[in-house]
Amino acid sequence: MKTIKGPAIFLAQFADDKAPFNNLKNICQWMSKAGYKGVQIPSWDARMIDLQKAAESKTYADEIKGIVNETGMEISELSTHLQGQLVATHPAYNELFDAFAPASLAGDLKGKSEWATQQLKFAAKASANLGLNAHATFSGALMWHTVYPWPQRPAGLVNTGFTELAKRWTPILDTFDQYGVDVCYELHPGEDLHDGITFEMFLEKVNNHKRANILYDPSHFVLQCLDYLQFIDFYHDRIKMFHVKDAEFNPTGKQGVYGGFQGWVDRAGRFRSLGDGQVDFSGIFSKLAQYNYDGWAVLEWECAIKHPEQGALEGAPFIQDHIIRVTEKAFDDFASAGADEAFNKKILGI
Repeated sequence: MKTIKGPAIFLAQFADDKAPFNNLKNICQWMSKAGYKGVQIPSWDARMIDLQKAAESKTYADEIKGIVNETGMEISELSTHLQGQLVATHPAYNELFDAFAPASLAGDLKGKSEWATQQLKFAAKASANLGLNAHATFSGALMWHTVYPWPQRPAGLVNTGFTELAKRWTPILDTFDQYGVDVCYELHPGEDLHDGITFEMFLEKVNNHKRANILYDPSHFVLQCLDYLQFIDFYHDRIKMFHVKDAEFNPTGKQGVYGGFQGWVDRAGRFRSLGDGQVDFSGIFSKLAQYNYDGWAVLEWECAIKHPEQGALEGAPFIQDHIIRVTEKAFDDFASAGADEAFNKKILGI
């Protein structure tokens, strides 16, 4: 067994134009004082990193790494959640995702996908330059508008959708393989990869590509009423990243999974700061330790109620308290009688 690394924190929800969250050095200093040992960097935020430059210049990548290391922390992973979303986007969402790409590509569905694909390839090399072995992203979605269909889905639509999704991602996965980095899809509503079954269908289409892996985030499974502990039993070999995020699901006689178009505070399902929701983190950390997960435990703070700074300050000790220092000893070793092959055969009567 291996001990999980952490606590780390995803910087996307904290980056701001105001100090101390306005650049990588300042935000890392704040997070280090809060007790974090690692940071996951959003690659689309120029206040944190220039992704293309990190891919093309090892010197620049070393500078970024040095900024983080000087605060006593490490880079856990890079993230391309926004770019990954654009690899595959249904036309119904075209304008809604314009903000994820350069303004010059507004309304250009094909152009945004090509740009996003190149961004992912930059992320592969940048990750290698930074000495990282895993990367966080979204799959994008061609089929999400059919997730609860009326009228029914035409025969073969899902197969065609996953075939196209695999066609777009296979060259990206191959690039990551070239640089020895795992692509970890955050299984998330709004993405074609949002649960175990959809991940399996995608995995089949990419020929079980060894770089196609999972960013495990139990909060999204709570809101889908999915057994997030058994999920680890099924997919532990593919879980290469872990977002520590809490959630709660409190259905009523008026609303359930779909939330009645309510804002986050009023939904039956909502994200919460660590310890304020319903996720069994003791069970999760135990299972991940059991299955030799040796990556980072990364706080992704999202909460409909609590201030982010309070959530961050509470998050580091929460994660630290849940990380299990795995044992190399059996608890009943004190009662061992010692043995050799001859003794074992005697005990068995053979």
